[in-house]
Amino acid sequence: MIGLYKYETHMHTLEASACGHSTAAAMADKYKAEGYTGIFVTDHFFNGNTCVPRDLPWEERVELYCKGYEHAKARGDEIGLDVFFGFEYGDGGSDFLVYGLDKQWLLDNDDILDMELTHFLEYARCCGGFVVHAHPFRDYEYIRKTVHCPHFVDAVEVINASHLYPEFNERARLYAQWYGLPVTAGSDAHNTTDRWFGGGVVSKKPFHTISDYAEAVKNGELELLTGRIPG
Repeated sequence: MIGLYKYETHMHTLEASACGHSTAAAMADKYKAEGYTGIFVTDHFFNGNTCVPRDLPWEERVELYCKGYEHAKARGDEIGLDVFFGFEYGDGGSDFLVYGLDKQWLLDNDDILDMELTHFLEYARCCGGFVVHAHPFRDYEYIRKTVHCPHFVDAVEVINASHLYPEFNERARLYAQWYGLPVTAGSDAHNTTDRWFGGGVVSKKPFHTISDYAEAVKNGELELLTGRIPG
């Protein structure tokens, strides 16, 4: 490793992601035990695999959605794990990790699900968001479509440790190279026993803010982790 600070950039919790199988507190404990300095909670948003009821008023939905992050943050504060907020915005198979926009921003923007994808990405970035195209070439039977928007993202997740097929990551890397986009990596972990647990990035310097992470990605300062299969 090139540094001392390990971060998970892509993970889910039981509180907000329908596919999550471990609580936010349990995830925080696991990452701390694995030697991580911090985590970015990126639960599926309302247009993805969320467990938040879709028939609730917007404010109630946002309050429920943020429970994953808030529970992880509370536990992180107790055990010495830095916890940052993000969300995974879906578009029927294409997913984008959005960092740097908080709960209040979500509460104030109840029309974002009505936006065309590139309009949303452009708007999120204009508001200070840092957008990473997650697993851009994932190809499974449940995926209805994939959309690539290289001119509307800040970086590409070229290592998603949950991929069973290496070519998915290799295509993402070639895609980033073709468009000259910065690269990053994440586990995409959904529970504490995922076989791909252990992905993310390593930094020479700690992240005090999400902007620190964004700058490290843009400057190519991170080591990308591939995850590992427990023995």
